[in-house]
Amino acid sequence: MRVYLPATLAMLKRLDETGEFLPVGGTAFALTPALRESYTSGDDEELSEAAMREAARASLRLLGDETDDGESLPPRRVVVAADVDATLRPDLDAAVVKVGGPIPRRAIASVHVDGAGAEPAVRAAIEAVDAADLGDLDAELAIGDVEDFDLAWYATQEVPFLLELL
Repeated sequence: MRVYLPATLAMLKRLDETGEFLPVGGTAFALTPALRESYTSGDDEELSEAAMREAARASLRLLGDETDDGESLPPRRVVVAADVDATLRPDLDAAVVKVGGPIPRRAIASVHVDGAGAEPAVRAAIEAVDAADLGDLDAELAIGDVEDFDLAWYATQEVPFLLELL
């Protein structure tokens, strides 16, 4: 199953160094039957994009929880797409699945990362994501602002170059 794993640039650095991706809590997002049922229309590509958007939003939470390890990486949403076995978790949300970790590099199909232009919106969204989840309309607007930025696509072999250029 193609899954979308929320990540950070620091997590990408660990993937590059170790050859394995460690998903936080095994949480991922995918085009699940529950997600398909929650939409009145849309093909697989559009619904997979919805799952990726959920992973990108979860990336904001990871960025908010990340502690400064002395290395300042820019705040950017990161989503890792991988083809792995997953367990459906409709009790958590329509797109949520659980995966076992670590995920080897060979199972990773692509990596999706915000460009530099998204950084101000990402910073604002990191601060707003919890309030948005609780129904704050102004916070939801901040999340909408960051979602206006498309994530750039990278092949796994491009990850070292991406990290080098940061």
